[in-house]
Amino acid sequence: MRLRGLTSMLVLSCCLLLAVAASAADLEKAGKPAERSRIVYFPTNENWQGPGMLKANISYHGGPTITSAKVVLIFWGPNFANAAHPDFQYAQQIIAFRNQFGTTGEYNTITQYSGIQLSNLQGSQADWFDTSTPPTNVTDTRVRNEVNAYLSGHGGNNSSTIYEVFIPRTSYSSSGGSTSCGGPHLQYCAYHSWIGSGSSATKYSIEPYPSCSGCQVSGWTDAQDQEHFTCHETREAVTDPTGTGWWDSTSGAEADDKCAWSPSPFIGTGGFGYQYEWSNLNGGCIRTR
Repeated sequence: MRLRGLTSMLVLSCCLLLAVAASAADLEKAGKPAERSRIVYFPTNENWQGPGMLKANISYHGGPTITSAKVVLIFWGPNFANAAHPDFQYAQQIIAFRNQFGTTGEYNTITQYSGIQLSNLQGSQADWFDTSTPPTNVTDTRVRNEVNAYLSGHGGNNSSTIYEVFIPRTSYSSSGGSTSCGGPHLQYCAYHSWIGSGSSATKYSIEPYPSCSGCQVSGWTDAQDQEHFTCHETREAVTDPTGTGWWDSTSGAEADDKCAWSPSPFIGTGGFGYQYEWSNLNGGCIRTR
């Protein structure tokens, strides 16, 4: 969810969302791009402000989208590459999800925005199993450093690629005073962001392990819960990669924010975990298109 500043409890309040949207509107009136907060959070189910987001369509704010996207998966931690460990199967299922997601009806929901196309999300850059042990507290600076470490050994940044970092349950993500599952101030499940500016910026996300009830759907596996977040962050990074793409000027929400937890996330194409997506064409949340 798009929020200005990196405060803890207040970042998800409706009042702040409205203030952010108002500030963006002022920028647009002044003829400037309506780029807002660099950190774009996926709130926990307890912090999701869904009902207030369902009153208006999302709108375009003049910046780039990723019309033919690719996704690189970065698994940071020794057990993701250990075939004898459950994290190995977890990683393999996330890879299988990515490999089919870009040509599904669930991805097709965003092709109504700025000419976005169905795409094989697996590109020419290889995924990376970084077998070093991440710190317990993975700050945004650490995530950016991990992405940059990948880029230095894999041909540099591809502006149409989203670099998605996955960490084990023994670590948690932090942003300011807020954390993901496993941290002391749970506020969010994942987020996407960018390094640099404009269409050439490096797009990335952090995908913490969904080890707490605030980031789980009853009856789902850990991998299915993570697929829900990967679905969400990938589509948002495609439709609003650098804060000037598609989002709701009234609530400040991006397309996936509006339907993040309701209607309930579902098992869809391939038996993977997905969520509903906001559709301007339908004026509501849809599964597929």
